[in-house]
Amino acid sequence: MKGIVVHKTEEGPQLVWQDVPDVTFGPTEVLVAVQATAVNRADLLQARGGYNPPEGASEILGLEMAGVITAVGEDVSDWAVGDRVCALLPGGGYAEQVAVPAEMLLRLPDEWSFAQGAAVPEVWFTAYVNLLLEGDLAHGETVLIHAGASGVGTAAIQLAKTMEATVIVTAGSAKKIQFCRELGADVAINYKEEDFLEKVMAATFGEGVDLILDPVGGSYLSRNVQALGRYGRLVNIGLLGGLQGEMNMGLLLRNRLRIIGSTLRNRPPSEKIQITRQFESGFWPLLRSGELTPIIDSTFPIQQAQQAHKYVAENRNIGKVVLLVKDGE
Repeated sequence: MKGIVVHKTEEGPQLVWQDVPDVTFGPTEVLVAVQATAVNRADLLQARGGYNPPEGASEILGLEMAGVITAVGEDVSDWAVGDRVCALLPGGGYAEQVAVPAEMLLRLPDEWSFAQGAAVPEVWFTAYVNLLLEGDLAHGETVLIHAGASGVGTAAIQLAKTMEATVIVTAGSAKKIQFCRELGADVAINYKEEDFLEKVMAATFGEGVDLILDPVGGSYLSRNVQALGRYGRLVNIGLLGGLQGEMNMGLLLRNRLRIIGSTLRNRPPSEKIQITRQFESGFWPLLRSGELTPIIDSTFPIQQAQQAHKYVAENRNIGKVVLLVKDGE
C-alpha cells in the first residue's frame, strides 16, 4: 500500500506519498480502506520531530479517517465488509489502509461524504472531552474559546451552544471573527488588534468566565488566569504560545481556580473507546441530523499533504483541512 512518509531535510520535513508496509489487523480490529483523513496541529508537530506517537501506534501521520471496511477480525460481530465508517486514530491515517479497533468505529451516515466523516473524530472528540468531561461546562455558563475558527474551535462553539452557554472566542482576522459569530459566538475578539483580557472582562461586567479552552499555553497563561471568575477552570490543550508562562498564584488560591492539562492522543485505548461511545450516544445524533455541522475549510489530495500542512501552519484555515486519499470524494 501507499502512505505518507516524512523525510527529514535541511529545508524541513518533506511529506512523500510512497510505498509502505501493508497493515496487519487483530481479531478485535477491522481493516479500513481510507478514503479521507485530515490535518491536525499534532501532525505538523510530529512531522517536525516534536510529537512521537504512542507506543505501538503507527509512525505514519494521521489522527482520524473515514473509509470502507475491507476485512474484519474473527472476534468482530457488529461490522461487515463494505460498511462506511470513521474513527479516531493514534496514527496511521495518511495511508491507503489502517487497522482500527472495532469499538472505536462510528457508522458514517449514507448521505455524508467521506470528507465530512474525516472532519469529525479528532476535533469533535477534543472539544467534547475538554468542554464537558475535563471542563465540566454547565448549562448557562460562560466559556472563552481561544482559536475559535480552528477545527477544535468551530466544534467547541457549537457544542457550547447546545449547553446554552455564552460563548466568547478569539480569532486572528475579520473573516474568522465574522465566521465565529455566524456559528454562534456571542462575543468575538480579534487577538491581533485587541487585548482579549480587557474585552472578556468588559463582556462579563468584570466577573470573568467560567471556563477557558486554550491551545496556546505559555504566553496566554497570566491573562487566562485573570480572565477566570470564581471557581473558573482553564483547560489547556496545546502549547502554540510556548512551554512556560507566569501567573498570579494569589488569584489561583483566592478564586479557587483549576488549571487542567489535557491531551487526547496519549490516552489508553480503553479510555478512547469510552469517549467514543459517550460521544456516539450524546452528540453523534446531532451531527447526523445536521443540528451540528463539521466545518471543512478545504480539501487536498493526499499527494499534496505538504501543501496542506503549509496551509494550516500559516493559520489560513477556518475549520478542518481534509486530505482525500481516493479520487472522486
